[in-house]
Amino acid sequence: MNTTLLFLGLGMQEILLIALVVLLFFGGKKIPELMKGLGKGVKSFKDGMNEIEGEVKNDKKEDKQ
Repeated sequence: MNTTLLFLGLGMQEILLIALVVLLFFGGKKIPELMKGLGKGVKSFKDGMNEIEGEVKNDKKEDKQ
């Protein structure tokens, strides 16, 4: 039975291997800091996208008036 995860078509063995390499490369103490930085980056990106969407909606409203 060949099961793949929806994440780039990787299987469980590949995911575990990648996780092991990341753990060995960065160490256990550094990973939470990396995830925190990644989370801040994603939040900043979403905020920027929401700001752009708001500007586009405002421009459309101004065009109609």
